[in-house]
Amino acid sequence: MAAPSGVAETVAAIRRGSEYVVIPIFALIVSAALFSLFLLALGKSPQQFLELVWRGGFGTSFSWENTLTRAAPLILTALAVAIPARLGLVIIGGEGALVLAGFASAVAALPFLGWASPWLVMPVMFLAAVIAGALWLGAVGALRHYRGVNETIASLLMFYIAVSVLNFFVEGALRDPSDPNKPSTAPIGAANMVGPIPWLKDWLDIGVHWGLVFGIVMAVVLHILMNRTTFGFAARLTGGNVRAARAQGLPVGKLMVLATMIAGACAGMAGYFEVAAILGKANGSLIAGYGFTGILVSFLARHNPIVIPPVAILFGGLAAAGGIIQRRMGLPDATVLVLQGLIFVVLLVSETLYGRFSFFDPEARK
Repeated sequence: MAAPSGVAETVAAIRRGSEYVVIPIFALIVSAALFSLFLLALGKSPQQFLELVWRGGFGTSFSWENTLTRAAPLILTALAVAIPARLGLVIIGGEGALVLAGFASAVAALPFLGWASPWLVMPVMFLAAVIAGALWLGAVGALRHYRGVNETIASLLMFYIAVSVLNFFVEGALRDPSDPNKPSTAPIGAANMVGPIPWLKDWLDIGVHWGLVFGIVMAVVLHILMNRTTFGFAARLTGGNVRAARAQGLPVGKLMVLATMIAGACAGMAGYFEVAAILGKANGSLIAGYGFTGILVSFLARHNPIVIPPVAILFGGLAAAGGIIQRRMGLPDATVLVLQGLIFVVLLVSETLYGRFSFFDPEARK
């Protein structure tokens, strides 16, 4: 009798887990249908749009290079949303941590330019970015714990502060006089830049920087942290019921601060790789929207770190296809943002569907 019981429990577990796959997929289908209506209203073909998304994001090795390059920061900024979300915190200021961390990494390199080895400069830049990001979002957790400030509003306002700090210095004291076109810090130098992953470049002819590897590794590490450690258990308990967590004697405030610091460190890594692998200096190009798109990636992955990389690659492909869509269909590059906005709205609405269908959990329904 034990075997049938075990099989039944396994089937029930699969049915319960499938709810977290079926509903997001349903949300994507509804979003695609609504966006198709939007395109038809403009006199454009949804089929052509889909074909161009595939060609621009995944059709060639060059497309994959653009997609994975955009996915790398999306993985890290999505993790910056997902980890605090396990404690019930809605952090939307990952973009600010990315911007400030990228600026900090570029500034940290300035005293070493011209004489120090890249083996010294690059770790210093990386540490500066991680520390800056961790302290920046960690301050949001501290404000929530010690002063009761809403973390969503605080993180958003700190994004604007980070942008103002960047603009203040790159347009003032730290502006490179040799670049009159765009206010920037001095270049970090080609020797201090992060190169492409060798085996991807040699085998597949895809030049993607090491930020992609760091993002995937961090996703795996944080998945283990949140699901296989006492910290993760305490975080889930806090996110489920703060009063129960306090009644159990858990240090809720410290957990919040630590979770936001981990989130800031992830966003800081994204800022470092944007400077060290893409831009070569800090300027307004750091404000690319990766932090805000990361919010959507995290929500679609249901804040599960291990699911974030494939979702980030999907959205990286959408962003990479923006140029070809603009050229072939005569639509603005921001058309992809309309699709992302629709996905986010439908995804939020789909949250009301969880627990409403007996198929996924018949015992609970009874």
